[in-house]
Amino acid sequence: MFRILRNLIRMAVIGRTVARHDALPTSLLGTAPGLLWLWRRVARKGVPGREGERLARALAELGPTYIKLGQLLSTRSDLVGERMAVDLAELQDKLPPFPGHQARAIVEAEFGQPVQALFQSFDDKPVAAASIAQVHFAVTADGQEVAVKVLRPGIEQAFERDIDLFYRLAALAQWVLPRLKRLRLTEIVDTFARTSRLEMDLRMEAAAASELASNFKDDVTFNVPKVDWERTGGRVLTLERIRGFKVDEPARISAAGFDRDEILAMASASFFNQVFRDGFFHADLHPGNLFINEQGTITAVDFGIMGRLDRETRYYLADMLIGFLTGDYRRVAVVHFEAGYVPRHQSIEIFTQACRAIGEPLQNKPLADISVGRLLAQLFAVTEQFEMETQPQLLLLQKSMLTAEGVGRLLNPNINMWELARPLIEEWMRENRGPEAQFINDAGAILSTVRRIPALVSEAERVTRDISEGGVRLHPQTVRQMLNGWETRRRSDRAALWVIAALLAVIAVQML
Repeated sequence: MFRILRNLIRMAVIGRTVARHDALPTSLLGTAPGLLWLWRRVARKGVPGREGERLARALAELGPTYIKLGQLLSTRSDLVGERMAVDLAELQDKLPPFPGHQARAIVEAEFGQPVQALFQSFDDKPVAAASIAQVHFAVTADGQEVAVKVLRPGIEQAFERDIDLFYRLAALAQWVLPRLKRLRLTEIVDTFARTSRLEMDLRMEAAAASELASNFKDDVTFNVPKVDWERTGGRVLTLERIRGFKVDEPARISAAGFDRDEILAMASASFFNQVFRDGFFHADLHPGNLFINEQGTITAVDFGIMGRLDRETRYYLADMLIGFLTGDYRRVAVVHFEAGYVPRHQSIEIFTQACRAIGEPLQNKPLADISVGRLLAQLFAVTEQFEMETQPQLLLLQKSMLTAEGVGRLLNPNINMWELARPLIEEWMRENRGPEAQFINDAGAILSTVRRIPALVSEAERVTRDISEGGVRLHPQTVRQMLNGWETRRRSDRAALWVIAALLAVIAVQML
């Protein structure tokens, strides 16, 4: 009963806040004229800004969980539309700080020691306060300058209460407006709950920072702060302190004697390497999370939101982008069908036509004028019409590309980051998608099949033995069909073995 009452009160607060900001996208009510009429009576009139801007302000007022929800929706342009996704991406993850004595109490509870035993000094005034945590500068007992990230008091309990309400709201919305079922609201809440719980375990963020640092351990152009594992736990993360300038302070960067074009080139290379070389990328590289340290090196912070791309997805991306940039729209379409993103029953010719509609405006344009992030957004909007399954990792990448492109424009609005990364792109394509790479991949697949042959033979022997020992009886017609099938497969297997032998011979010659 208490939970129901609490949810009703919270729903009333949400409704009042959304109405005051006129922040409900009216497109959702298009097939419910009664609800649309009611909304127009209760919503405040004349609120400035686009729908996405008004929704962002309402979510910011509602608190931490709603800010995180807005950030998630900003990655789902397929659901909310490109314009609203861009507006929600501007949602500032900032809240008033909580008192320093509470931060100290959380640190002491996490490690079972007084703050004085862990740090020589601990600044009570935070340097940054976001929806989930805030950051304090400190000096460790052995004299190392660090930044200590501390979760907000009670954030986990507040989050779980809001998640419970979100599930109920999702079910209610789909009941009142059945057309919303296509948005899979419950699945969105599932994703939100899972990612937010991971983000609130600061050990996961520490692990992400450590992995990213390992990927760039031999690269002097991109820096990740070191993790202080002794002072890191579920609710506290301690990292090496970074001194320098934010990437959106170009005047200070230039005054320090650093070349902004060189910094842009480093940023472009590091983002490309994260996405294509490693398949593990920082998915929240807004200007507040990128610094230029005192050595002039790009340095990232805040590793709560990271993205992963497996090798096959990276190949898909590369082939798709090349198809668009060279005007080979058939190739773009084939890549989508081969990857299984577009169902086989769809028309590849019509899908090719849709890809052409996206790509033709790019032709004869210099690479400097092309936004890859916007290209992906347009593609995902079109593929929805062809029943393309949502690919969360690609949507996260698309948002990250737009953010990275925005950082590039801050450093030099006349240079496109993809133009600077072009040599890396071409080299990666030669190594991974060229004829030699295709040959090696095909040979690897064949060798993998050959290695499986002994296991397949053993399995066949086991099945035969089980059948003979179990006295399985088969109908004569079934036996004849099996014999005919075995004869057909025997001929095809003989041909396949000859192909494998020929390819192995070619491989042996290549290795000489």
